[in-house]
Amino acid sequence: MRFGVVVFPGSNCDRDCLTAISAAGYDGEFIWHRETSVDGFDCLVLPGGFAHGDYLRSGAIARFSPVMDSIIRYANEGKPVLGICNGFQVLLEAGLLPGAMLRNTCTRFVCAPQRIRVESARTPFTSGLSVGETLALTIAHGEGNYYADDAVLASLEAAGQVVFRYCDEAGNVTPGSNPNGSLNNIAGICNKGGNVLGMMPHPERAAEEILGGADGRALFESVAAWVSGGGRRG
Repeated sequence: MRFGVVVFPGSNCDRDCLTAISAAGYDGEFIWHRETSVDGFDCLVLPGGFAHGDYLRSGAIARFSPVMDSIIRYANEGKPVLGICNGFQVLLEAGLLPGAMLRNTCTRFVCAPQRIRVESARTPFTSGLSVGETLALTIAHGEGNYYADDAVLASLEAAGQVVFRYCDEAGNVTPGSNPNGSLNNIAGICNKGGNVLGMMPHPERAAEEILGGADGRALFESVAAWVSGGGRRG
């Protein structure tokens, strides 16, 4: 199992991702944003950070990095792509996922523990989890307020493309457990094929017990099991 972690100028969670992948027992390496091929990788991860300084808006410039054409082809072939935080924003800007990201309703950068509830187990990254299960992760963003127009939102819900929702400790999805104003408490969505997942919480920051919890490790283990079980390989 070989992960590729895409690095844009301004990425700052790339090494965290690679460390989490290594801790889970898998191989991984960085992919510089000027690369034009992502051949040979079983899964791609777009990490958190501030790609190209997030000038204009988050992910807007990164979307035009040379590596993105290869990532789009890779995703369209049904191979697994995970965007975390800034990586999620890049996937939205690239059109691999629908919707947009707005400033948090509190207008502040929020860095805090956050519980999320699994809404779909049909993606490679949640195939080892159960619907209704909750994960204790962390969030760290100023633009995590997921938005889509009514038609897109209804389509996402009807097609089961909402993968995670913010919830309280008991797993209840409530206004009080929504840290940024996201529509329907959405914390993560996937594309129609299920192979592209974007999420604002950071699984790589909760992938080892020494960090205070290892709930995030399940995503890396799930996609590895999916690949070894016959999922499409790079």
